Order: sequence, then C-alpha cells, then structure tokens
Amino acid sequence: MAAYAYQAVDAKGRKKRGVVEADTLRQVRQQLREQGLMPLEVEPAADKERKPGAATPRWGGVRSVKSQDLALITRQLSTLVSSALPIEQCLLAVADQTDKPRLKKLLMSVRSKVVEGYGLAEAMAEFPGVFDHLYTAMVAAGEKSGHLDQVLSELADYTEQRQHMKSQLTQALIYPLMLTLVAIGIVVFLLVSIVPQIVDNFASMGQTLPPTTRFMITLSEFLQNWGLALLGIIVIALLGFKQWLRKTSHRLSYHRQLLKLPLLGKVIRGVNTARFARTLSILTSSSVPLLDGLKITSTVIGNLAMREAIDEAATRVREGSSLRAALQQTRLFPPMMLHMISAGEKSGELEQMLRRTADNQDREFESLVQVSLKVFEPVLIVTMAGIVFFIVLAIIQPILQLNQSVGL
Repeated sequence: MAAYAYQAVDAKGRKKRGVVEADTLRQVRQQLREQGLMPLEVEPAADKERKPGAATPRWGGVRSVKSQDLALITRQLSTLVSSALPIEQCLLAVADQTDKPRLKKLLMSVRSKVVEGYGLAEAMAEFPGVFDHLYTAMVAAGEKSGHLDQVLSELADYTEQRQHMKSQLTQALIYPLMLTLVAIGIVVFLLVSIVPQIVDNFASMGQTLPPTTRFMITLSEFLQNWGLALLGIIVIALLGFKQWLRKTSHRLSYHRQLLKLPLLGKVIRGVNTARFARTLSILTSSSVPLLDGLKITSTVIGNLAMREAIDEAATRVREGSSLRAALQQTRLFPPMMLHMISAGEKSGELEQMLRRTADNQDREFESLVQVSLKVFEPVLIVTMAGIVFFIVLAIIQPILQLNQSVGL
C-alpha cells in the first residue's frame, strides 16, 4: 500500500486535506466518497516530496519541518522502536499521534516506502529537505548495528541541541543589530523631524552659528534631501551583495574574511567547532567509520572555509595522518580540543572526548554571548547619549550666544 495526499470538500463545502493509504488512486477516491467527501485532488504523497527541485504542491508539500517537530517525532520513534514494534507500526503510531497535516503526510510517505520493502534510512533519504545526510547515515548505522532506538534518541538530543545553539547565535547577532538599527532610527528622526523646526528659529537670529550647530544643520539638510536616495543605495548594495554571494568562490572568500574578524570570527569558529565535535561524536558512537564521519560532518558546517579545511583534514587522515594532526594543520581548531582528540585517539575513547569537547565549546560560546551582550548594551547607551548630547549642545550654543549678546 502507498500513501496518497488528498484535497477534498465535505457536504458543507469545507475543504479537507489529509493522507490515506491505499493500493490505487481509485481506492482512495472510493474511501473518500464513503466518508462523505468529494475528492478534488489526489496524488502519491512521495512523488513531489522526494524531488528537491520540484515546486511545492498547492496542497502543502513538506519541504522541511521545524527542529522541534523533528526532535519530537524522532524521540517518539525511539521510544516505540525500543518497545520492539515493527518500523511500519512505529511510523503509523507517530503519524496518528501528530495533529499537524504536514508531519502526518511526511510520516505516512516514509511508512509507504518501508512497507514497499525499503529500509528506514532509504525511505527517509527520499526526503532530503527534512532528513539530511547526517540523519540518514546515522539511521542506517543504527539499523545495521541493531541499536536503532539509541541512535534515534541521540539524534533527538542532537536536533534539540542544534536548535538551542541556533537560537543562541541568533541572539548574538540579531539582538545587537536590532538595537543598533533602533538607535540609528532615533537619531535620524531627531535630525529630520526635530532639528529643522529649530533651525528656522536660528535663521532669524542673523548671527554666526557655532561649528557644531552648522555641522548639525548640514547633516540634517543632507538627510532631508538625500536620505531616501541613501537608503535606496544601501538596499541595492545589500541585494547586490546577496547576489554576489551566490557564487561559491565568492562565498568562500567572504567566509574566510569572517573568520578573521576579532569577535564575530571567534563566535563563528566556536559554533562550527562545537557542531563538528558533536556531530563526529554521534557518528563515531553509531559505528560510522571515521572517514565517512568526517565527510558527513563537513556537510553540516555552515562556514565554507571551515568545511573546506575539514575536507582537507579528511584527505590527510585517509593518507595515514592522525585526526589530531590533520585538524591541527587547519589552524582553525582550539588547542584544548586538539589535545582532547589526541587523548581520545590514544585511549580508544574518541567519541567521549569529542562529546566533552563539544560541551566545552558550547559553554564557551554561551559565556561569550552573555558577556558580549552585557558589554554591548552599555556601550550602545553611552554612544547614544553622546550623540544626543551633541545634538542638544548644537541647539543650546546659539541660544547661549544670543543671551550673551543681549546681556551686553
């Protein structure tokens, strides 16, 4: 039996969507009519899902799912598999448990492939937008080793940890950016809306204005006359930069430059080294060979320069080098991590050392984010106070000069 996604209407004209199992399209339509539904569209659920370049079907194809949802269904599968239930029953139970049509459709599509005789990893590989190469490789290793439930549990933990790190990184980058944009917006509002009203009063004084006041007036006039054009240039530049990054060689060069930045480069290295260590640890514990693990791990690294370095390290390992020596030549991994990897290779506990390294990197990253945010906020406040003080000073100085001239 295969899974079919349908769109139908009931007797009241309300649209219904869902997934059913049947042998043929004709059986699907018959089932829907027996339920009092008029079928509008019926398609095999897996046909368009497994084509990465295909357009999203208008009945809501699943290109990806949220990390929280993926972690949840993975953990549920782990629990059911540990109960010695057949894989197809586990998938059916999880599909019945979820109340999200997109997830139900995905799980039923995977189940239909399993029923046809495919392995779980092979069935999941049909949906690369949801189950990436790392996920399917670990599931395949779990199926071969007979420890699928443990592998799925580790995958759920990994997915949750990765989502947590993503949230931390978003906070580290987006929060300061938003504060900066708000601060710039306030200053621009003062210069464009408030300052011109005060300048009209200065024009009637007929006196020489202080340099600070003249600079403020010049800046205000520039923003009024060219502000929108400047904003347009910035938007066009950003769009052009985004287009420029589409070329792999350009993006690689850009990522290399990011690694050289004082603070941001350290954050990027920390996030990616932690992801590298944790991913390789999970793959190693799942009995995936080291070379295959390095190849898979490089695909989950976001920075292309670090991805290229890991590929080069994998080549050195294939030629007989130790993992520690291969990674050391990249000059991208911290010394503590390299020493722990060396200790793991010598003791035969590489996966435990990699896991500890990932935990250490995560703690360092979280500490760096917290310290950076605590430092950034007062610096931004002081900077804003200085700008506002300059504007106020530029406004008050002509008034003080006028009072002095009147007093004389």
